[in-house]
Amino acid sequence: MARTISKLFACACATLFATGALAADWTPPGPIKLMIGFRAGGGADTQARLIAEALEENKGWKFIPEQVTGKGGINLAAALKDQPNDGTAIGMVVTETLGYNMAASNSGLTPQDFTGLTTTAGFQMGVVALSSKGWKSFDDVVAAAKGGAELRFGAMSPRLADLAYLVGKAQGVDFNIVSVRGGKGVMDGVNAGDLDLGFMAGIQAKGVAAGDLVNLASALSTPLVQTPDAPTFKDLGVEFNADGYFVFIGPAGMPAEARDALASAIAEIVADENSKAGGIVKKAFGGAATISGDELTALLDGDFANAGKLLEAASE
Repeated sequence: MARTISKLFACACATLFATGALAADWTPPGPIKLMIGFRAGGGADTQARLIAEALEENKGWKFIPEQVTGKGGINLAAALKDQPNDGTAIGMVVTETLGYNMAASNSGLTPQDFTGLTTTAGFQMGVVALSSKGWKSFDDVVAAAKGGAELRFGAMSPRLADLAYLVGKAQGVDFNIVSVRGGKGVMDGVNAGDLDLGFMAGIQAKGVAAGDLVNLASALSTPLVQTPDAPTFKDLGVEFNADGYFVFIGPAGMPAEARDALASAIAEIVADENSKAGGIVKKAFGGAATISGDELTALLDGDFANAGKLLEAASE
């Protein structure tokens, strides 16, 4: 048995070394079109452009960034699907695009239409309110709603709107769910008093640290790094969560050497906190979180499958 394991290990190592060598030797056959699924000038757009800038400096690869926004990344996915799969066309979206948004759309797209390259960072998705509201916990929010307050709950995507509905249902209250464009839109609405609470995905960190904002709950499957005592949605009776990542993808069928070269190069950049890209990932999104290969494929497929269950639960 030991001999068999040794042989298998040796074969695995040989395969990994061979794949690594191919990836190291890979160069794009032309300029790389980088589709960015986020509005120009925002934190996600800046992250994507700084990664491209670093790859140009480190690898000598030429990038042509372009904004392809709308429909929660579905417009980008539709445009990317039929691009060449030789590594000259990639896109940056969020995993929600390939999960909930594809499941909820009539696009006919699925994660199998794409090659997952790597994630770069996750979200610190919290339910946030002004500290001046006097709420110390989500229980205080529920008490206010049951006391007759009509609370406006900001959500920047249909998936988050469904989660807001479900957490209200689990707690026996009805929130007035308001669709808002982007996390900054939610924060602006909360700060202006137009919203009572809402989802924010890390943008709230500075306000929470200053004492102006409070994380009332974690919409993730894990506690928030900044406010670990805030309850998760599971603690509040909701089996779903807002876990997600920024992710680079390409069209389906990308050769392994192109996929691995792009994935490893991007992951290396965001992991370097001294680089501009790594610095913004650390500052705005809590640090690098890179998932690639089979693990990323399983993550995207799982998100797509779970999205159907969330849609069904929210329709009841």
